[in-house]
Amino acid sequence: MGETTVTTLEEGREQAAPRSVTGAPEQQRFLHRLRVPRRPRLWFEILLIAVSYWTYSLIRNAVPEQKTQALKNADWIWKVEHHLGIAVEETINHSVNSVTWLIVGMNYYYATLHFIVTLGVLVWIYRSHPGRYAATRLVLFATTAVALVGYYLYPLAPPRLMTNEHFIDTVVVHQTWGSMASGDLKNMSNQYAAMPSMHIGWSLWCGLTIFALASVPWVRVLGLLYPTLTLVVIVATANHFWLDAVGGMLCLAFGYGVARAWYGTLPYALPRQVTGGIREPELEPVKA
Repeated sequence: MGETTVTTLEEGREQAAPRSVTGAPEQQRFLHRLRVPRRPRLWFEILLIAVSYWTYSLIRNAVPEQKTQALKNADWIWKVEHHLGIAVEETINHSVNSVTWLIVGMNYYYATLHFIVTLGVLVWIYRSHPGRYAATRLVLFATTAVALVGYYLYPLAPPRLMTNEHFIDTVVVHQTWGSMASGDLKNMSNQYAAMPSMHIGWSLWCGLTIFALASVPWVRVLGLLYPTLTLVVIVATANHFWLDAVGGMLCLAFGYGVARAWYGTLPYALPRQVTGGIREPELEPVKA
């Protein structure tokens, strides 16, 4: 009789013990808090972007410049494009180079808008769509991070550095500073990191963001034109192959996949403004 009573009391205490104090429920709440969009802080964002770009440049330029392999890969890409019937980069390069004002403008476009437009879109999202800012920024960061893997695993020479072809390095010919990988600045950048093209990855990120969130129709059209024009520029200046652009698009798709997995939806589907409070996830009641 006594043993039965003690056993029953002990089982009752075990059943009554709160199982939500530690373990899965609290981990659920913690992850939920991380995933809820918060109002971005200006000082933190400036620091984060500066440190991230510095790290990106450091890692990109630290990748060994495997010239021999990079040139072999460029020859292979060029052969594949011939097989696909899209190897028209050399024709475009020569045609645009014959119009001095046009190619000089493209050189400066290549050197400047890549940074100016990307930062401009980040500032716009920060100010006008704070609830979507963190997720949209995550897309850009994840895209850039996976591109670094591409630079390391697949060194690729740009068309202008191919030895057996007749591409024109438009920056050298017209003596402009249209590329960090040409002219006097060539020693400051890894010249054999052409795959994937982040000019395409970043410009397409800008274009899709503008198209998805802008309210003025003509601005949305400009958003789509920007990556299209960027594609023409990177080919005309002989800095990239068409397939480099495909690589940039795949990296961007990866970036959107990361943001979708983390936030449970695409960045543009999140609320425009940051909500005041954090709603805790509903947990199953603990059975007594």
